[in-house]
Amino acid sequence: MIRVLIADDQAMVRAGFAALLASQPDIEVVGDAADGVQAVDRVARLRPDIVLMDVRMPEMDGLAAAKRLLSEESGFRPSVIMLTTFDIDDYIYEALRYGASGFLLKDAPPEDLIAAVRVVAEGEALLAPSVTRRLIAEFARSRPAAPVRSARLAELTERELDVLRLVARGMSNKEIAGALFVSEQTVKTHINRIFAKLGLRDRAQAVVFAYESGLITAGRPD
Repeated sequence: MIRVLIADDQAMVRAGFAALLASQPDIEVVGDAADGVQAVDRVARLRPDIVLMDVRMPEMDGLAAAKRLLSEESGFRPSVIMLTTFDIDDYIYEALRYGASGFLLKDAPPEDLIAAVRVVAEGEALLAPSVTRRLIAEFARSRPAAPVRSARLAELTERELDVLRLVARGMSNKEIAGALFVSEQTVKTHINRIFAKLGLRDRAQAVVFAYESGLITAGRPD
């Protein structure tokens, strides 16, 4: 069973999401929270696999709550899906840097919410290639200057660097396989090794790392 906690300041939203998810045979809603403080406290007690976290909440907003839950000091680190009413929201990009597994629009179709929970439960990021490309565009606009190249890049092989560059360009595994003339399984293996070496959770963090490490520079083909 996939254990889910829902954090949203609107009771009707919490109830609606809970009813939808609880109707699935592989999903259990273990609790909810009306603000970020409650979310942090209840995650520690209930230990859900996934937290659906609204961005804007009283007491402690979703961004601050996600940062606390995903920090290295956190005793228990669930996967976090940020919920937002806006297609492009500055908070989302910050949440991805903290380690959130992606974002979902609150008015998305019900099947998208169910699929999102399952995708993240399998260890994937909730970022389709098209969404990743928008993340890249936003990140590039906010980071016009070329950063100093990180020494951590030396942990990767040349082929792993090639794969990371293409991931950071928003390419899917299939597209990367075609570009490098290898199988999709080989691409998955390289990506898993990259994540393990760099301590990354998913593609979202990989995009952020590629820019912040200097592997990719905005406006250049690299």
